[in-house]
Amino acid sequence: MGRGPLATSFKETCLKVLITGGGGFIGRELGRRLTARGDEVIAFDSAFPPEALRLAEETSQYRLVHGDITDLANLVAAFQEGKPDGVIHCAAIVGVLFSIASPSSVFRVNLQGSINVFEAMRLTDVRRVVHMSTEEVYGDFERPVATEEHPQRPNMPYGISKLAVEHTGRTYRNLYGLECINMRTSWVYAVGLPRPRPPTTFLDAALQGKACHLAHGGDAAIDFTHMNDVVSGVLAALDAKAPTHDVYNIGSGTATTLADMVALVRELIPGADVSVAPGPYMFTPTLKAPTKGALDMSRAREDLGFVPRFDLRRGFEAYIETWRSQQKSGS
Repeated sequence: MGRGPLATSFKETCLKVLITGGGGFIGRELGRRLTARGDEVIAFDSAFPPEALRLAEETSQYRLVHGDITDLANLVAAFQEGKPDGVIHCAAIVGVLFSIASPSSVFRVNLQGSINVFEAMRLTDVRRVVHMSTEEVYGDFERPVATEEHPQRPNMPYGISKLAVEHTGRTYRNLYGLECINMRTSWVYAVGLPRPRPPTTFLDAALQGKACHLAHGGDAAIDFTHMNDVVSGVLAALDAKAPTHDVYNIGSGTATTLADMVALVRELIPGADVSVAPGPYMFTPTLKAPTKGALDMSRAREDLGFVPRFDLRRGFEAYIETWRSQQKSGS
């Protein structure tokens, strides 16, 4: 980094990390984990939910900065004032359906906003950014387990925009020495996911005593990834002294069909009124989701020391415990 390289051996010195999308689903959890280990966080976002406001009240290490990544001047000002050591770039319009509804907005926020992040880093001499990418860059999986070398043929605006960000980061590396590390995640889940998607739709319905029946998708195999593993992988990339690659898969390493996933929900929550019919997963009645599979974690394990801790059973058990704890506390 411009102010000195990040490395786990340097952890006696606290880091100051700017998180774009710091008020979002993954950004908030990253902020919690960073402050818990003694680092400072600048959470940059256009809006902050109550959870982020509470965290800012609880610790002076967590500071909220309102702004929009599509506004370069605003972003540069946040960098100049905050003087971060590194960046975790979470801000984006996320999800295939949102990207289909408004492709122009997705490219304005995801690609132009990312260029603004890279420019702000260049202008303020910040070198490392960890970018939240996605398995959508692969398009249809051509094999059951995808390494980072799997062909990248995204077929939806969301995946296309994320792959474009990856390539743009490489251009900034070649021109200006920026270190852009891309983390390709897969169907991240935790309590509070802000959009309806398996497995949370099934877990939440079962925990609330409601029915959830999906008329398609039972045959689709997906690498469902627990939030804690995603955060651990991102922080491993942030801390790495000299990563040898600029892209890493972060997942559980195992693909589970929706049919098997629903069976596990019924096992862990007796009486759950949930089901899924056979067939491919459909985004809409006429739009089939790309074929998925498991993400190979060999590179992340060898380079970053990342080993996923949550298989689907353990992840669901943690989800259920967290959900019930929050219900009891009223949070």
